[in-house]
Amino acid sequence: MMDFILEAWVSSSIERVKAGWMLGEGNRWRPGDKLKLLFAGYNGTRNMGSDVRVEEMLRQMRHILGAERVEFSVMSQNFDFSRGYFENTKQVHLPDIFPPFLAKEVPKHDGVVACEGSMFKSKFANALTTMMIGSLGIAAAQNKLSVGYGAEAGHMDPLVAKMCGRYCKNSFVITRNEESRGVLRELGVPTELGTDTAWTFEPRPAEYGQSVLRKVGWDGRTPVLVVCPINPFEWPVRASVVKYAVRTLTGAYKDSHYRTVYFHNSGPAAEQAYRKYWTAIANAVDAFRKKKNVFVILAATERLDARPANRIAEKLGGVPVLTSDEYNMYELVSILRTCHMMASSRYHGIVTSMPGLVPSAGITMDERIRNLMRERGHEDLLMTVDDPELEGKLLVALEKLSCEGEAIASGIARTVVKNLKVMARMGVYFEEEVQRRYPEFETRRGEWSWEDYLPPMSTGLRELMAAYN
Repeated sequence: MMDFILEAWVSSSIERVKAGWMLGEGNRWRPGDKLKLLFAGYNGTRNMGSDVRVEEMLRQMRHILGAERVEFSVMSQNFDFSRGYFENTKQVHLPDIFPPFLAKEVPKHDGVVACEGSMFKSKFANALTTMMIGSLGIAAAQNKLSVGYGAEAGHMDPLVAKMCGRYCKNSFVITRNEESRGVLRELGVPTELGTDTAWTFEPRPAEYGQSVLRKVGWDGRTPVLVVCPINPFEWPVRASVVKYAVRTLTGAYKDSHYRTVYFHNSGPAAEQAYRKYWTAIANAVDAFRKKKNVFVILAATERLDARPANRIAEKLGGVPVLTSDEYNMYELVSILRTCHMMASSRYHGIVTSMPGLVPSAGITMDERIRNLMRERGHEDLLMTVDDPELEGKLLVALEKLSCEGEAIASGIARTVVKNLKVMARMGVYFEEEVQRRYPEFETRRGEWSWEDYLPPMSTGLRELMAAYN
């Protein structure tokens, strides 16, 4: 019921803004003004993937449009968790009950860039998708820039899908894969094909990651296996005023409480599936380390992942757990790239490690890791979170990472370079959309190569491009 209320609330806000715009309310960008863009996403939660994506969007778009001609703002749910991120960008607080915020904040800007990777799907939270639709829909209602950047679309509950088709039909969405384009195409939403934006992210130097690993017991020689687990069965998150009231009065629903009125999926079936998942991973890793001499760490790239990471670590006898609470995104990615092998249920755990050519296997709960592994040509390194044979399949995959690492790394390198080119093409699409919405906005003149549509890149990435272009 609360999800329905949020969806109706956002829909009515879009309609009110549209009516006001038609009656002359609001301001439109004028030549000579800085272009003010609001980046709408799931930031300020210490979700490394979400933060890395947005960091690179900001750098890319500032590079393309000109830092002196733009003024960027990004949503954050907790300023303490996003402090030190998003240089030269204003952070604005996104409250848990967000419809009034959207109606007030979005019209202050000349456009919205929706940032969340899982932008249009009910798998994680209808509330998050509703927030994305609301941000894009309010901007589109005022004939302003309305762009979804690096988005994925999957199954949406009927009302959310209807909202998406109604309010995003005048937006422009660049998706991460062709499957997402198909979902949005059926809803009448304009799309182009793109990729994720984390490929150009530059973490702290490798020496930093090596120093952290040494502090937690690495000898500097033994291959390091990093495991990035999740709880795939606590989704979706749903809003519930009833649960919130009961939680406040009696303390019930403590284990499934996310925050304020939002609660994770829970119950005996979810707990049983979760136990099977993390037990299978722990058993496979234990069997692998008995065969191979490896140093094992657990990495929680989202704050919530510390719980499954600690369970697996305990079953393995107390191996180190490194979390996004302790390490910021620059530090955590440096640690991941220092490792020699990875098994991950986190999409961005894999993506951010790939420029470091870390051989990786994926244990997926949805289409994101599946699509990435298919693109790499590594379907044999793909498993699902609910596979009854997960333990055995993961052990086989870990042995492949150990024995065939060089060949796997070569496939990873080709995929990184391919995605850098696609990300550059996204920059072209974005620049063209800005010019379409604001023909008088001055953009760069002259001929530009595809590399000029990427943010400034590290020496390592440029060497990778030279070797695999």
